[in-house]
Amino acid sequence: MGGDHAPREVILGAVQAAAEPDLSILLVGREELLRDELRSLGNAGDRVEVVHASEVVEMCEIPGVAIRKKKHSSIRVGLNLVAEGKVSSFVSAGNSGAVMTGALYVLRKVKGIDRPAITATIPTPAGPIVLIDAGANVGCKPAHLVQFGVMGDAYARKILGIPHPRVGLMSIGEEDSKGTDLTRETAGLFRRTGLHFVGNVEGRDFFVGKADVFVCDGFVGNVALKTMEGMASALGAFLKEEIRKSALAKVGALLAEGAIRRVKKRLDYTEYGGAPLLGVRGGVVICHGSSDAKAIKNAIRSAGSLHRCGVEEEIASSMARGGYDRYEKRVAE
Repeated sequence: MGGDHAPREVILGAVQAAAEPDLSILLVGREELLRDELRSLGNAGDRVEVVHASEVVEMCEIPGVAIRKKKHSSIRVGLNLVAEGKVSSFVSAGNSGAVMTGALYVLRKVKGIDRPAITATIPTPAGPIVLIDAGANVGCKPAHLVQFGVMGDAYARKILGIPHPRVGLMSIGEEDSKGTDLTRETAGLFRRTGLHFVGNVEGRDFFVGKADVFVCDGFVGNVALKTMEGMASALGAFLKEEIRKSALAKVGALLAEGAIRRVKKRLDYTEYGGAPLLGVRGGVVICHGSSDAKAIKNAIRSAGSLHRCGVEEEIASSMARGGYDRYEKRVAE
C-alpha cells in the first residue's frame, strides 16, 4: 500500500517476482483494492496470496505513533507475519520510518545487535560495495559502528560473494588523527576485531576500490547516498546536453549506444531494488518511495536472498564468535 506508485506498480512487481519458482508472495493491504488490481492484470491472482489489512500508514504520519495505534495497518500486519514465522521477509516502499520502527517494535533484534542498520549496495567500477548505515541511526556510539561493520561484513560475504571483505570507516582523512572522537575511538575498536579493517576511508574512496564495506552513522550515510543519486542524475543530464550540441556528438552517441545503455543499467538503483534492514530477526527490505515494478521485483528477490543465504544467522554467529556485543560495556567503563 506504500509508495508513490502504489498499489499498481507494487502489485505488478510482486506478480513478476512470483513468476520465479523459488519465491512465494503474500500481498498485504486492503483486500478488495488488491484483488481489483490483480484482476486487471489478467490471471495473475493465482500466483500470489492476499492478506487483508484495513489500515494504511501514510507518509506524513509519525512512525512510532502510527505503528502503535494502527495495529491493522499493512506495515504492522506484514511484520506480524514475519514475527509469526509465516513469511521469511517483509518488503515495503511505504513510510520508511514506520517500517524501521515497526521492525524494532514487532521483531526481535539479532542477539548482540543494539542498533539495526540500513544497508545500501552501490555499483562502482571495481564492483559493488556496501554502505552501512544508510539512514537508520543518527546518534551512534563506537560499539554501534563496530556492529555495523560486522553486519556489513556478513552481508558482503553472503550476498556479494566477497570472501574477505575490506571494512573501512568513513572519516574526513585517512590519518588516524583525523575525524571526530567517535571515529577515532571506533577505529581503535575495529583494530581489535577479526575483521579485515583497512582504516579510515573518505567519500572519494567509494569508487576506487579501497574498501568493500563503508561504515558510518546514518546521517553521514544518508547524505552520501543521496549525493550519489543526485550526481548520477546530473551526469546523465550533462551527457544529454553535450550530445545535443553537435551532429558529430549525436553520431558518436549512436555508435556508443550499447555502452551508454550498459552504464545506465549499472547506475540504475532499481537493479538492486531496496535496502535491507540488517540486525532484526527476519528479512526486512526498505524500498525507495518512487519504486516502480522493476524495483519492487528486485527488492523481493533481494529479500529472498537474505533468507536463502542465511544473512541473519551469519550475523548472529559472527557476533557470538567475536564477542562484539561486549564492546558496549568496555566503552561505558
